[in-house]
Amino acid sequence: MNNHSTFITHVDLRSRENNLAHRTKEIDRQRLIVRRGQPFSITLQCSDSLPTTHHLELVLHLGERNEVVINVGNQRGVRNRWWFSQQEAQDEILLTLHSPPDAVIGQYHLAVLMMSSEGRIVQEMEKISFHLLFNPWCKDDVVYLPDEILLQEYIMNENGLIYLGAWDYITSIPWNYGQFEDYVMDICFEVLNNSKEALNNLKMDIERRSDPVYVSRIITAMVNANGDRGVLAGRWQEPYTQGVAPNRWTGSVPILREWSRTELRAVKYGQCWVFAAVACTVLRCLGIPTRLVTNFSSAHDVDGNLSIDFLLDENLQSFERRYRHDSSWNFHCWVESWMRRDDLPNGNDGWQILDPTPQELSDGVFCCGPCPVIAIKEGNLGVKYDAPFVFAEVNADMVYWIVQRDGQRRKIRVDESSVGRHISTKSVYGDYREDLTLQYKYPEGSKKEREVYERAGRRVMLPPGLDPEKRQLKLTIKHAKPVFGTDFDVIVEVKNEESSDVQAQLTLLASTITYTSVHRGECQRQSITVNVPANKVHREVLRLHYDDYATCVSEHRLIRVKAFLEASVEEPIMAVADITLSTPELHIQVAGKAVVWEPVTTYISFSNPLPVPLKGGVFTVEGAGLLTATQVYVDGDISPGQMVSVKFSFSPMRSGVKKLMVDFDSDRLKDVKGSATVVVRKKYRNSISVLPGFY
Repeated sequence: MNNHSTFITHVDLRSRENNLAHRTKEIDRQRLIVRRGQPFSITLQCSDSLPTTHHLELVLHLGERNEVVINVGNQRGVRNRWWFSQQEAQDEILLTLHSPPDAVIGQYHLAVLMMSSEGRIVQEMEKISFHLLFNPWCKDDVVYLPDEILLQEYIMNENGLIYLGAWDYITSIPWNYGQFEDYVMDICFEVLNNSKEALNNLKMDIERRSDPVYVSRIITAMVNANGDRGVLAGRWQEPYTQGVAPNRWTGSVPILREWSRTELRAVKYGQCWVFAAVACTVLRCLGIPTRLVTNFSSAHDVDGNLSIDFLLDENLQSFERRYRHDSSWNFHCWVESWMRRDDLPNGNDGWQILDPTPQELSDGVFCCGPCPVIAIKEGNLGVKYDAPFVFAEVNADMVYWIVQRDGQRRKIRVDESSVGRHISTKSVYGDYREDLTLQYKYPEGSKKEREVYERAGRRVMLPPGLDPEKRQLKLTIKHAKPVFGTDFDVIVEVKNEESSDVQAQLTLLASTITYTSVHRGECQRQSITVNVPANKVHREVLRLHYDDYATCVSEHRLIRVKAFLEASVEEPIMAVADITLSTPELHIQVAGKAVVWEPVTTYISFSNPLPVPLKGGVFTVEGAGLLTATQVYVDGDISPGQMVSVKFSFSPMRSGVKKLMVDFDSDRLKDVKGSATVVVRKKYRNSISVLPGFY
């Protein structure tokens, strides 16, 4: 060999083969992206054979200024450190690198050094870059999930369903997670690099990125923008000026790209399902199995007493206070991520709750989790992180008080069973709901449930006079499933189980609220005297017209009805029902076959259910592997009952089974969503007959 300085002429990262083997080809086929605990190979093109007096050494660097340096040994079979082996053939050297299953995730820079026998660097090849992710397919990785069906959903699926609404009227919206879309992985690492921990001490932060507990906790803090350079700013009621209303989003990718493009300015706006969906995208992209979970009738316990206290004035309106207070949300979304918890006692592995919605401080930061689901079920509230807060979200009592004019409080209702109902996620077997409630709590009224409550410090017995089973007067609210824009009836039933007739004062109040129970406006109020014969039922009908709720209803289309009954024979009774107004369906038709990079025509239509025209109609369309978020505007107003149809074309970018997401918004009707499955075929060239053995 004449010139040692040019011995290595080229490095082939073998990205296509490696990415296919490491299940990362959907992220990128040009750059090398691999998973830890699994070997990968690169090829060195050489000008000659390696001299016997020379040898190769490999060095890895992480961080913008090489804050972390790792020397790759050549001792075979070492499990807890990087090592490599080499094979030589003519003018090529095949290097196989082995990463430990607890390696730091991130962007690595590899230097290949050709060393002389005296230890002098003869040649150095730098600027060899690759990314390393968590590996849930590796048995020794703490995120290992031994079920391929679950991995296909919780790592590989770019589409999902998010469950919203109310416990007795569960709806779903499609969501494009898009974790494999162009440059999403780079933005995920950008999120990590801009955390407070990274900005304060990047070396220490990088060294801790081997731990999914640490990484996932950083993600929950960085998805919201409270107190850091986070991705999303939250806002829970209109107006959404200078931003996008939370219900307009149909996917995570536009949010992440906007945050990165605008030099880390918080994207406006998010609410709980948007925060959770963005976190799900980032965690799946980094290789941590993750699913989005919805808890219906979710409690927000500010003071940690496992009781959600609602203070009402004598008109049954929420009693305004100047300090923060408990609340109950119709639904609340978080994510669960799968990991082993080596930092906790045995028995806490598996699904961990992570909540990126900024609600309460955790160790001084707006984040929540990871908290083992099993710890919540068993009432073990001493484990990290934030177990008492999460336990209250699914188990707290709801207590209603009347604040009298003299400031005294009168307890009128205790509800022990409404919080934490129909805890839901998308099934791995299709687009339908899987109920997770029994993973969070034992069956209502069971012996195990009582044991858990005692362990967690929650009251087991109701106070005298407030147990509904022991009352002689029963109060219930019944309703159909009304459509937004229509008039509908709410029926209130008073059942008298006394042996004599009862006269009582019945007050009915219908108000519009947000999904976080913030009062928006009063729709209708009635106060009447009712006479209920012994062992009979009295029914009162409250008729709600579109005009009653149209001007004050929130984008969540929720109406809360309260019924308050006062009789001399026993303590007052109150019943509460939340009514979700449904919206029309979007009809989506994809014409013909979809082929990669060939135009496909799509038709979207729906009918205006309102008795008034809709102005400013716009459809927002997007889909992972199909097209980026695109707006299609409706010409003119949409009259009452009118069907509107739009036509547009797009060219799919990737083959496979994809989801087309559509959202419709206008001045009076918003957040109407739909989706369609699109099977995208590969584009094949014209077939040419080739004799066997000739190519």
